Amino acid sequence: MGKRMENVNEFETIMSLVEREGKDELMEYIRNSDFYMAPASTRFHLSAEGGLLQHSLNVYHCLMAKRDSDIWGGILESAGKDSLAIVSLFHDICKTGFYTTELRWRKDSNNRWEQYPVYAIDDQMPYGHGEKSVMMIEKFMKLKDYEKFAIRWHMGYSEPAALYPQVGKAMEMYPLTLALHEADLEAAKILEVEK
Repeated sequence: MGKRMENVNEFETIMSLVEREGKDELMEYIRNSDFYMAPASTRFHLSAEGGLLQHSLNVYHCLMAKRDSDIWGGILESAGKDSLAIVSLFHDICKTGFYTTELRWRKDSNNRWEQYPVYAIDDQMPYGHGEKSVMMIEKFMKLKDYEKFAIRWHMGYSEPAALYPQVGKAMEMYPLTLALHEADLEAAKILEVEK
């Protein structure tokens, strides 16, 4: 069994333990979309087939490690296992149907021109990032307020500077927002860095 199929099985196993109305419809959407095949980005972290799935699992594992820590334990434990799974696994659902491939030119090692495929953005639903993920999830499953805030603001201070006050306020109101942001960064900047 290949790595991607192992990841699909792990993702589906985690979600099978979630008890939330609309889960089955959301999972049906996931299975019929490119979620399991899409990259996590065009050229940064996990820009490869299955990258989005791998990134989502990495964020889940980083968030679970936080839950098991002294600093975050009580805070994240109170959110509940279902919420932790939902926000980590679906924070980037907005990247389904978001990427396409196109051909570019470069010179090979013999200084001859060659074409090569790259991922490119083809955003057919321009509704932002975190807010788009919230909207997409809620087509199937009702989110709790703290889940909405965590997913909406998971990019943290990567948001435009004009939004920093809202980012900070969201993190104060709902610490899960900060925890998810940190888990996302830990996955992208530590676990997923090519060495």
